[in-house]
Amino acid sequence: MASPLHIPHPYPISPSSPLKQSTIPDKEKEKEKTPSFFASKELTTMAENDPEVHPMEPTEAQPKTDVESASTPSEELRRRKNKRMKCLACVAVLAILLTAVILSFALTVMHVKNPKFRLSSIEVEDLRFSSSATSASFSLKLDAELAIKNTNFGHYNYENSNITLAYRGIKVGEALISEGRAKARSTKEIEITVDVNSSNVSSDSNLVGDLDSGILSLNSYGDLSGKVHLLEVFKKKKSPQMNCTINIDLVKNEIQDWNCN
Repeated sequence: MASPLHIPHPYPISPSSPLKQSTIPDKEKEKEKTPSFFASKELTTMAENDPEVHPMEPTEAQPKTDVESASTPSEELRRRKNKRMKCLACVAVLAILLTAVILSFALTVMHVKNPKFRLSSIEVEDLRFSSSATSASFSLKLDAELAIKNTNFGHYNYENSNITLAYRGIKVGEALISEGRAKARSTKEIEITVDVNSSNVSSDSNLVGDLDSGILSLNSYGDLSGKVHLLEVFKKKKSPQMNCTINIDLVKNEIQDWNCN
């Protein structure tokens, strides 16, 4: 009978081999690392009984949901839209303010009015008259002060002009007004002296009756020709007129009253 074939182990292990000895500690280590069911249950019971023992919270950030991810660009679009609306509102307010300023400028500064030309004061001197039916006449001197009131925001330059005094439409006196300037929003005073006489008036019943009444009525009229200058750029031609009625008291040798239109 043949003896059984003996195949030697490729790595023969002797009783004193270190490999065999190391396998036992490795299994013991794995056993120590793996907690038993009773140990884990005991730890759970301790965590429930001890209020100071808390389970560890996850340190990793929770992933955003689809709703949160979608709301982020929506909020950004809303903020941008609100910002654009605020900008448009600011532009609209500025446009309204600018329009109001332009309208105010056009209605006040650029609106040119006709200066006012009036008789501000008057005195009579050297009054002489005769109410004779054959030689009715009068002569006198008027010292007057004229006023040019310029309410515009630009000065008013006027040319040479004349002031005429008339009795019943007949010229009885005239005075020259030299060219000058009325400053912006101011009143310029002009002094004149007029010699008045009835040499051009024929002797008639009207003159005799007026002289006998003791009141002599004269008309003073004239106009100015000039331009209002705005910002030294715009020029507007204006021609103010004066038309006044003067009543002279022949008895008291003074001006009774006067009225200008």
